[in-house]
Amino acid sequence: MGFVMKVKLTETLRDGTLMNYYENSGIAGYQFDVRLAYYRGHYLSVIDQLKVEVDHQEVEDQDIRFCINGKEFAVWELREAFYEFWSIKDAAVIKVCKDGGLTSGEHNVKLTLMFRCPYLPLPGAEYGYTPVDSCDEKVMTLVEHTR
Repeated sequence: MGFVMKVKLTETLRDGTLMNYYENSGIAGYQFDVRLAYYRGHYLSVIDQLKVEVDHQEVEDQDIRFCINGKEFAVWELREAFYEFWSIKDAAVIKVCKDGGLTSGEHNVKLTLMFRCPYLPLPGAEYGYTPVDSCDEKVMTLVEHTR
């Protein structure tokens, strides 16, 4: 097994943020806030892996949107987002496209968020950088808000 750094300075999955979101008067999916569990911010292009699993069902990449600084990114767009900075002070929003969203109540949410630290090369690796584990898993409660 290789070297992976884990610096858990805050909870990645933010309690109280799981909710359905609406588009065109209907529930288009659900969303939740995430924080970078690291001591400094990073550009989105360093994100190597972003996966979401809810109630033990993996969400397809094409249904995930990473939202920050008023912009939405598909998972495949993150590697090219070298211009977009994620500050440690800011929560990002993960949106999942799913008609009807989630039911009210408790849901097991698992986030896989791995990024590379561009200023920490791996010892002995010509092009490798230290991977950082910002993953989290917890039971989150969705409370349906009336519109």
